[in-house]
Amino acid sequence: MGLTAQSIKKEAMEDIYKISKSDNQHVIALAGNPNTGKSTVFNYLTGLKQHTGNWPGKTVVTARGEYQYNNEDYIMVDLPGSYSLFTSSKDEEVARDFTCSGNYDAIVVVADATCLERNLNLVFQIMELSPKVILCINLIDEARNKNISLKKDDLEKELGIPIVLTAARSGEGMEDLKRVIEDIAVNNIEYKPNIIRYDNEIENKLEEIIPVLKEMNISNLRWNGLRLIDSEPCIFSSQSDKHLTKNQADELINKFNLNENKYIIREKISEINYNYANNLKQKYVIEDYKKNNRDKKIDDIITSKRFGIPIMLGLLGLIFWITIQGANIPSQIISNILFKIQDYLSGLFIELRVPEFIRGIFIDGMYRTLAWVVSVMLPPMAIFFPLFTLLEDLGYLPRVAFNLDHLFKKACAHGKQSLSMCMG
Repeated sequence: MGLTAQSIKKEAMEDIYKISKSDNQHVIALAGNPNTGKSTVFNYLTGLKQHTGNWPGKTVVTARGEYQYNNEDYIMVDLPGSYSLFTSSKDEEVARDFTCSGNYDAIVVVADATCLERNLNLVFQIMELSPKVILCINLIDEARNKNISLKKDDLEKELGIPIVLTAARSGEGMEDLKRVIEDIAVNNIEYKPNIIRYDNEIENKLEEIIPVLKEMNISNLRWNGLRLIDSEPCIFSSQSDKHLTKNQADELINKFNLNENKYIIREKISEINYNYANNLKQKYVIEDYKKNNRDKKIDDIITSKRFGIPIMLGLLGLIFWITIQGANIPSQIISNILFKIQDYLSGLFIELRVPEFIRGIFIDGMYRTLAWVVSVMLPPMAIFFPLFTLLEDLGYLPRVAFNLDHLFKKACAHGKQSLSMCMG
């Protein structure tokens, strides 16, 4: 499985780099967390009907499409949904490698207007890599329905990057997004992202490391320097040209004695990013606190260490019981109907004096098997999937993934895999 995933990632990166070499088209990367409407933005711009969905990791490798705007040709590369550039899967590795490569004329990061602070961590990381960042805050229509509004101009000024508010399903704001993409990719309008500054310990180490990286002709100096401080060398193993390799990273880590406290520093950087994102939310997001406080109280219960897993087990157990018990009666009805038809067909074959082995193949073999599968499987599926869809619409499934994430990580997996386990 590992070799297959690695080969898929390699082929994906080779395809992307081939596209990036075209002189007549502008390459636009599309990044973002899962569930932000990224594929819907992609579909609107390119006209391709790529399947959209709300399962994390749905874009397994990449999707590509083209569009024209003001007589200019653009290639849109839809990267796999990723919560962070600190990869935990091969599809996230594709997103990281292409983002680090810089083989694009602009990169659009799609965020969810209803929970902006959760999406900003990825925005901060990409801002460290490229000044060609556009923040597309999508689902603005859903935000309005929840009485959430944004001080867009103030947030834009604070981050130092262009921001576009969109509702991709209805096309709201998409012309503005095309115009901003044109400004950066074609008109070469430059922005200076306001990159987060960390505490003195981290910044002092960066001051030591960055001059050495300059001498090595390494690009994205700050990002590579931070990863030397807070990450394992394996994160550099598949970097492109002008990025550190794993061997170079090992040498620099030993040279600057960076082996200690990596986990603590990573946690510190994550905490600073989170606090800054939360601060931006407090300053620039206006919301209905009464409703949000109610949602927070519910979250505090269903994602708590004490009640989260028992509630999850009870709810999933209830769905399992409803599925099994509720399917018994319709399953029996369907079984009776289908097997009556089998008796009729069997009698018809006997009356027509069809050879026994043919009757055995078609009636006792093919038809009976089909009848069993339909009568046994159809009713549970007809009950289970609507119930599971209801949990997704209520926002409970992401909380299941959150509750189980720490357990799945102990098995070198991810919390989002708990959803496929529940379905199994």
